[in-house]
Amino acid sequence: MALSVPGYSPSFKKPPETLRLRRKRVRSHGTATSPNPEPRRAALAAGLHLRPFPASTSRGNGTPTRRNPFARLDNRPLAAPETPDAPPSEQLETLNPVSASWPTNGLLWEEKFSEPPTTTELSKTPSVSFSETDIPSSDGTELPVDWSIKTRLLFTSSQPFTWADHLKAHEEAQGLVQHCRATEVTLPQRIQDPRLSTELRCAFQQSLIYWLHPSLPWLPLFPRIGADRKMAGKTSPWSNDETLQHTLMSDWSVSFTSLYNLLKTKVCPYFYVCTYQFTVLFRATGFAGSDVITAILSPTTRGLRESMRNEGIEFSLPLIKETVHTKKASGTSSGHEEEQAVSDEDEEESFSWLEEMGVQDKIKKPDILSIKLRKEKHEVLMDHRPESVVLVKGINTFTLLNFLINCKSLVATSGPQAGLPPTLLSPVAFRGATMQMLKARSVNVKTQTLSGYRDQFSLEISGPVMPHSLHCMIMLLQSSQDGSFSAGLYTHEPTAVFNICPSVDKVLDKETIHKELANCGLHPKTVDQLIQIPLLGKSSIRHMEMNDYIYNWKS
Repeated sequence: MALSVPGYSPSFKKPPETLRLRRKRVRSHGTATSPNPEPRRAALAAGLHLRPFPASTSRGNGTPTRRNPFARLDNRPLAAPETPDAPPSEQLETLNPVSASWPTNGLLWEEKFSEPPTTTELSKTPSVSFSETDIPSSDGTELPVDWSIKTRLLFTSSQPFTWADHLKAHEEAQGLVQHCRATEVTLPQRIQDPRLSTELRCAFQQSLIYWLHPSLPWLPLFPRIGADRKMAGKTSPWSNDETLQHTLMSDWSVSFTSLYNLLKTKVCPYFYVCTYQFTVLFRATGFAGSDVITAILSPTTRGLRESMRNEGIEFSLPLIKETVHTKKASGTSSGHEEEQAVSDEDEEESFSWLEEMGVQDKIKKPDILSIKLRKEKHEVLMDHRPESVVLVKGINTFTLLNFLINCKSLVATSGPQAGLPPTLLSPVAFRGATMQMLKARSVNVKTQTLSGYRDQFSLEISGPVMPHSLHCMIMLLQSSQDGSFSAGLYTHEPTAVFNICPSVDKVLDKETIHKELANCGLHPKTVDQLIQIPLLGKSSIRHMEMNDYIYNWKS
């Protein structure tokens, strides 16, 4: 059956017929380069869509050039050629596109954002500014601490990553042993031949290990937010079996409690709880500059926050509190921020000046119901946004543990994730955990430059990359790539807000913290980075470069 393409005759069937008609038209019109315009004017007057005249090019003998009947029939633009002036790292990233790499500052984290947003969705979301003043960046000998989970790392360098391929059996075994025993590996600043360095390859194997619960090899258990499409059609025998669901949750509760006990005794530095709606980061005492255990939840809803209050969990909204202080200091604020900062005290203060003037009886105050409805509206407005992040500290984290274990909304009741317990991610082993490996592969490509083509090498790491793994890999590459490489960091967006700065009551002594965290399973240099006070706020590191052992990063 013939296809109907705008601008072409629906009777088009075979190329030979078109060529015959073309020859007949050329004979009847001589050497004219364009058809009679009268029929076209009549067709345009009738509102018909016509294709443009063919180009008026001709051969040397005066015969007009025939149109290629096998040319593209649609009007899609051709792909733009690669720009030779673009940096090699950017050209390499175009070879490995990521579907969810657009900025989501201020956007709702929902399942529909597992796909690129449509034009209608973008028109409803706040605009995002990309000016240099809005993108924190800096340089130095150390990177700021980044508590977000990365889904993918793409390292590029002018030197090969062949040392990361095809580890030998004894190197893989040694790397596993080093991880389980928390062996500290210190590499020289520069390795002459990385391919022959067994120490480097074992340390690389060690940095790829993480621990997971539950372990279901046929299901992608991270990320959980917006993962319904990836899980659709997968086998889930527990979805309609209440007994099996109860068994899974009971086993999960034991693993969750085990992790918290390890955290409390400073044997586990931190861990993540990834549900289908929100993510929780638990950190041990001493990390992020805090002298107590902390837990951060994001994103949250009004219903979740109300349930936590009813359970007696004391928490704060750091970004809302920050907005209030900013408004008082500057005297101005945006409408959305001002609405979020409204409280009962603000309502009382707004009418206090009327009493001072003696006209309070002449002004009708809003009734209690109106104030309550307005406050509820403001709370709903920040749901699913970075501003809804919740911070829990101290003994309240244990109450949060019990709340999450008994929370019915923690597990989806319908859809592909129905009955599936949340994912637990940890840098160290815990009860019921399964050892997992991040996926790594190296690629060698040719990149175009002004002087021609040159080799560009890349190392791709995919999976739930936690902060300690990122720091360890950067230390390894610093030695193997002569202190010069670049990296694109792809963040799981709901976890970017974990970089907010918690309120610090007192400054901690680094030497004391290092002694207390000596058995947490991390490299001392990694511990030294993770105890820093976070500075990135709602953002995370998305690109970094190292030149001559000096970092330059952007978020």
